[in-house]
Amino acid sequence: MQPTIRLNHNLLAVESEHTVHAMVELTAPEAPDQDRRAALKLALVIDRSGSMAGDKLAVTKACAAYLVRRLTPPDELAIVAYDDAVDLVAPLAPVHTENLLSAIAAIGPGGSTNLSGGWLKGLEVLKVPGEASADDTTRRVLLLTDGQANAGITEPAALVSMATSARGAGVGTTTIGFGDHFAEELLTDMGDAGGGNAHFAPTPDAAPAIFAEEFEGLASVVAQNVSIEIRPGDDVDLVEVLNHYPATPVAGGVQLALGDAYGGEHRSVVFALHVPALAQLGMAKVADVVLRYVGVGDQIAAHELTLPLMVNVVSADEAASAQADHAVVEEVVVLEAAKARDEARRLADEGDFEGGQTLLRASAHQLRQSATDSAKADELLAEADMLDGTGGLLASATYDATTRKRLHYDAYRARRRREPGP
Repeated sequence: MQPTIRLNHNLLAVESEHTVHAMVELTAPEAPDQDRRAALKLALVIDRSGSMAGDKLAVTKACAAYLVRRLTPPDELAIVAYDDAVDLVAPLAPVHTENLLSAIAAIGPGGSTNLSGGWLKGLEVLKVPGEASADDTTRRVLLLTDGQANAGITEPAALVSMATSARGAGVGTTTIGFGDHFAEELLTDMGDAGGGNAHFAPTPDAAPAIFAEEFEGLASVVAQNVSIEIRPGDDVDLVEVLNHYPATPVAGGVQLALGDAYGGEHRSVVFALHVPALAQLGMAKVADVVLRYVGVGDQIAAHELTLPLMVNVVSADEAASAQADHAVVEEVVVLEAAKARDEARRLADEGDFEGGQTLLRASAHQLRQSATDSAKADELLAEADMLDGTGGLLASATYDATTRKRLHYDAYRARRRREPGP
């Protein structure tokens, strides 16, 4: 992993307080060829409750078959189907395509939604002896549902806590929500805590692309358990982390769990620091950033790298004439737009549709301003158009569960952006 740190302003006026935005950029190494990649051990956990009957279950089964056909030795797959009961329809074993396809074909719709029971069975079959995985195998539960957790363990905090514990033991969780009746906050929180991903399939047609994206990521994992620790210096305060990753307070700072890294991708973490007035001209360290991860490949190794976050204290005149780092400014604007989506959703839930529209319009305006002369103009303008489109749905006649989920998942996506390599 190749890390760099950039600041929106690295020239600070002497004897003046400042709030600065820092962006840690991570570039993952290229993934090995498919015949040399790390093995996958997956548990596909399929909701077969009555509400999945018809196209949703049919498409889910077709996507499961797609996954089976993409796996190769030494990959292993287990399949769990759940409604109010939980069945291990295919135990964890090396991939045998015909047997797995037969097991998938036999899954039919049933009763209510024991989400926790199905998910816990998936975790159980992937559980690693001891505290954590001793090899570079990627273990992931893929949890699919279209409904609320209404049987078994239903308390969101308990499910999220269990996802965190499972991640610590070497088993991740990715969630896929279908339709408009599932609990989106629960599924994204479980995906976050589990070190995996969270996807939204508003219609069955969206599912195949999600499965393809998830498999391509899993098949190209080059680093596991990636984390960033932010340690502010004396009298420097961490104001805010603009991304959304599981955060754990640690001595002198906070640790963010970024999950696994895929080959060649670019990730970034943006945070704000309040820097007190500094009286001495010259370079000054205001924080340390610690990157940790476990490399995947021929030689498994834990890596730790500490980067000092430096600022240059200069005269007020020199600081005033300095140019901002537009890459950092643009990323801040994108992440602030994610925050606006969450706030607009909250206002719409309370019936304040005009307030939500105003927020989204303001964010779209900021994105368009940032797009001027930007290398990422197309991306920023597309985000602005998306905000305008969603804002047009914030009205009593059009604000529905699907719109709410789009706002939620669009904000989630922006805060956890994964940019593929060239």
